[in-house]
Amino acid sequence: MNESVALDMASPVAPLSGDYSFLIPYIVLIYLFTFILNWIIGHFLQQFSEMFSKDRITIQMLIPLVKIAFYCIATWFAITAILAPSYTEMVAFFGLFGAALGFGLKDLLANIIGGIVIIFEKPYQIGDKVAFGAYYGEVTDIGLRTTRMVTPSDDVVTIPNYQIFSGTVSSGNFGSTAMMVVTDLFIDTDSDYSLAQTLVRETIASSPYVIISDDFPYTVLIHSFPFYNRIRAKAYVTDHRYEFEYQSDLHQRAWDAMRNENIHSPPYPGVLMEKQQDSNQYLIT
Repeated sequence: MNESVALDMASPVAPLSGDYSFLIPYIVLIYLFTFILNWIIGHFLQQFSEMFSKDRITIQMLIPLVKIAFYCIATWFAITAILAPSYTEMVAFFGLFGAALGFGLKDLLANIIGGIVIIFEKPYQIGDKVAFGAYYGEVTDIGLRTTRMVTPSDDVVTIPNYQIFSGTVSSGNFGSTAMMVVTDLFIDTDSDYSLAQTLVRETIASSPYVIISDDFPYTVLIHSFPFYNRIRAKAYVTDHRYEFEYQSDLHQRAWDAMRNENIHSPPYPGVLMEKQQDSNQYLIT
């Protein structure tokens, strides 16, 4: 009896089947099924979120959580299929696996940890308009390794998740569909800037893209510079996807109103230099 116990302890861990050729297709099918299931659920949640504008970003943030959960379950099935381990063997395996990741796959591990940090700490979320380094756009996906964003020129930018630990991220709406949009208009110093401020304010108030309430106020500021005055309009759009449509609408209608009141943009620098030369000649004579 002692000999049989010793043989059992010395024998390798029994796999799912004595036929090892069955394991590879089995594991491939597990991950293929997980990938397809993630795609279906992610597509469904994406379409479902579009039905609720206020909660769209909250619903979309379920997508990366589902991905992580399903891939963890798939990995568990794959490990148990290969090893059928006991509790002690599982502890030893994850210890060795963690050491291997730490030395050989540190970049991959850093990206995965970065993805988990992004999901739970939420420096940005799916649907946010963010500035990440030199790029600006809408976050469309947060995966285990990378974050994808679409820029205003419709370029897809893929950012490794580990950069969240060293980079600076600016979120324009931070989980909300409403977002403040800052738009600058410039007029010459001879124009009536008070009237221009009033016209821009009226243009914002009548814009179909703007939300105005106690929680979402708007303001128009004036700043004078040596050769021009800057009018800075700050207002919240109802949906951050209307950012550029709103800016285009504001520029068009505000400038139409200001030109009717004889308010003009600043002259070109060459014109300013010619005026300065003329004034200097006048002083010399």
